[in-house]
Amino acid sequence: MTTHNANNERIKRKYFAYLKEAKRHSEPTVDAVAKALNRFEVYGKHRDFKAFHFEQAVAFKKYLAEQKAKLSGEKLSKATLHATLNQLKQFFQWLSRETGYKSRIQYSDAEYFNLSEKDTRIATAKREQRSPTLQQIKHVIASMPTNTEIERRNRALIAFTLLTGARDSAIASAKLKHIDLLAGCFFQDARDVDTKFSKTFTTFFFPVGDEILEIVGDWVRYLRDELIWGNDDPVFPATRIAVGASKQFEVVGLDNKHWSNATPIRTIFRDAFVSAELDYFNPHSFRNTLVRLGETTCNTPEAFKAWSQNLGHEKVMTTFLNYGEVSYQRQGEIIKELATPQSVNPSTNVSELAKAIAQEMRNNELVMRA
Repeated sequence: MTTHNANNERIKRKYFAYLKEAKRHSEPTVDAVAKALNRFEVYGKHRDFKAFHFEQAVAFKKYLAEQKAKLSGEKLSKATLHATLNQLKQFFQWLSRETGYKSRIQYSDAEYFNLSEKDTRIATAKREQRSPTLQQIKHVIASMPTNTEIERRNRALIAFTLLTGARDSAIASAKLKHIDLLAGCFFQDARDVDTKFSKTFTTFFFPVGDEILEIVGDWVRYLRDELIWGNDDPVFPATRIAVGASKQFEVVGLDNKHWSNATPIRTIFRDAFVSAELDYFNPHSFRNTLVRLGETTCNTPEAFKAWSQNLGHEKVMTTFLNYGEVSYQRQGEIIKELATPQSVNPSTNVSELAKAIAQEMRNNELVMRA
């Protein structure tokens, strides 16, 4: 049975290099494209891409709609179908312009990877993103044990995520020199910290409670003052595994090195929420929690702009469009408040914020036209 096609492998390598170097896509994005192409090749028994025809796209689309996810055992979601087919569409459109392929592949044939309009609307519909409440997060942190340095690290890790809203990859790569307790900030220096799009920015600690700040401060001081760790040492070190008294591998303390990826962080989060008898929320969901907090805390456009920048967003519209959907419960509260007669004129802050949003949208439109 054929397991690969040499011609396909060569052109895929060229495409992956194009995505990474020319389009500046991240490794996870390129990996997702590779997975989509592999699905298509396995289905077509590694037929040469030069033989691509629109009927293959139609047949594969039907085949993919019947496939089931390995973990859930249910059919693939519309969002997964849309993402996979769109990646294939873009690949074959690119391929139709390449030497050796453009005489064989019609650019328009890639359009047959499109889902129906109905399925596309389902796949791309914006839905409320689940996030824990501030009270739930504080409950989890308060319930975590602190008998060992590993347990103290785990509690400080979740507290730090709430305090900064940093992504798990940034937290895993943060060094002690990036934390300034006196100024109350986390300097996300892209030379060392694995930030999204390699962006460098400063996050000042969010106002989420003195007890959260104290947990993080105590942990940083423990590393510096008691363990005598230096500026280039990790804020959240990996777990050291060694052969113990039982002659078996066991946890023996902290290892003075960074985690290689963010998987251990997500595991710590899962264990903490489960132990607190709450549904699991991943580290990224804390950013949604902070956006909701900002919506109720910030009372001027300038304040919300600062809050947005603190999350690493250059444009406040990123915060509004990607994180700032009004929750179902808050939506009901607002509508009920609007039904109540107002004794005074609406706050000028609301008008100012609306004007700021409108201006931001106009600016974005001008950038898109340029």
